[in-house]
Amino acid sequence: MPKEILRLGVLAKRRPPVTRWGTGELRPLAVLPAEPATPPHTAIAKEEGVETWYLGARDIVLWSGDTGHYRDNLSSGRPSVWVALRGTDPAKADIICLTADPYEGEGLASDLDLIVEAVPMPASLQAQLMGFVEKHHVDMPFKKRKRLPADPNALVARAPRVLQPGEKWEARRGRPMDAGQMDEQ
Repeated sequence: MPKEILRLGVLAKRRPPVTRWGTGELRPLAVLPAEPATPPHTAIAKEEGVETWYLGARDIVLWSGDTGHYRDNLSSGRPSVWVALRGTDPAKADIICLTADPYEGEGLASDLDLIVEAVPMPASLQAQLMGFVEKHHVDMPFKKRKRLPADPNALVARAPRVLQPGEKWEARRGRPMDAGQMDEQ
């Protein structure tokens, strides 16, 4: 199955806690179309208590079998990249996954241990994704399966409602039961 691997940088915003008991909030902010020379887990800006951090880079893998999903993403009106993070401390947070597949992103969002956010897809990544879809997409026509009509007059071997003595569990283990043994039980 053809695939393409792209390396993207990840930016996140850390907001201060609302109460003195809170820990603050770390949310993915954007993806960068190329990995910058900045080391991972670096604070970039701070404005009114809101910090912007560069968390590092991660590979995004485009699979040819998912081109229909990528096409749905591109035609959605707001193409996005789903970023999954683990941790609330930007100096230690891990980038778990990047995906352009909206259905995989939805699946990631169901994990309560992850912080998942759909961030805007850069224009250069949209162009690369569109090229990948055009190169590898194959339309699969939908075929609705039809059930065969049941013939009420056909003699179909069906399981009886009451099992005969030879068909019971004990008989299948190699010990046939006779009528006398059945009475003892």
